Amino acid sequence: MRILITGGAGFVGSNLAMALRGAFPAAEIVSMDNLYRRGSELNVPRLHKAGVQFHRGDVRDAGAFPSGAFDFLIECSAEPSVLAGQDGSPDYLFQTNLAGAYHCLEKARAWKSRLIFLSTSRVYPIATLEAHPWREEPARFAWEDRGTAGISSRGVAETIDLKGARSLYGFTKLAAEQLIEEYRATYGLRAVVNRCGVIAGPWQFGKVDQGVASLWVLAHHFGRPLSYIGYGGAGKQVRDFLHVADLCDLLLEQIRDFDQWDGWLGNVAGGLSNTASLCELTALCGEITGKKISITSVPENRPSDLRLFIGDCAKLFARTTWRPGRNIRRIVQDIHSWVEEHAGALAKL
Repeated sequence: MRILITGGAGFVGSNLAMALRGAFPAAEIVSMDNLYRRGSELNVPRLHKAGVQFHRGDVRDAGAFPSGAFDFLIECSAEPSVLAGQDGSPDYLFQTNLAGAYHCLEKARAWKSRLIFLSTSRVYPIATLEAHPWREEPARFAWEDRGTAGISSRGVAETIDLKGARSLYGFTKLAAEQLIEEYRATYGLRAVVNRCGVIAGPWQFGKVDQGVASLWVLAHHFGRPLSYIGYGGAGKQVRDFLHVADLCDLLLEQIRDFDQWDGWLGNVAGGLSNTASLCELTALCGEITGKKISITSVPENRPSDLRLFIGDCAKLFARTTWRPGRNIRRIVQDIHSWVEEHAGALAKL
């Protein structure tokens, strides 16, 4: 079996490559990446050591893919920032997330590969999410069980009306989802689409606009400043978190039983039981790292931000016994252990 992972030196791609190597020791696993994201180069020796081939290539270039047919193409490459393109040209965003997805689809079609596509919860429209009734609690915001079809205290379901703006990033991922559906109808492409929430864990090089859990742990470890941005600057905005190892467990299930998953499109998230607000995340990081840092307050909202996002995984749970097994405390603990082990290299990022 040959498996190609695009974005294979990134956070999800590299963790998946390691999981695949453990699950399929005889498979040929190739991680393709352009090493655009700072820190991704640190994954290359890790991949080599595990016996995963690294191929330097960019999904924007149809000629940059490795040669030979692959049984699976797992599309993890993306410009993942919700702020991408808002303060400058959106060219890299569109070329990577849309043209890149098209090139992956063409390769999958030519190779007759089975495709697994990692999409995002950001395909859901911002105004609809923001308008849903919410309440303020001492350390977080929470959704009410009334008001908007497809949203409840459990989170956002796939049945929500998709009309409206969702950020340029969210649009590119939704457009790629729709392109996959066209390839399924036109060419008989076999494909699975996972709408992932906030994925977190070791080997994520967090930034202000993406990778909040690792950003928070890194800041606590190295004594770097942080800010609560938006919604009054109190840090009460909430996300659900999914450990990358839990995501990999599900992807392994989908690979092993692909015929049963073919055509799947739905939420893959930590769910209501695995949520944290920013101020709750701060308290947890302080407890686990034993350090406190300065956190400033910026009351004004950023463009495309959300007060709340929780993925409702009822559709997913109805078809599999898979469940997220690692809670937010375990996520922070695992990130902290990774930071301690690789502090020298991470301090330079």
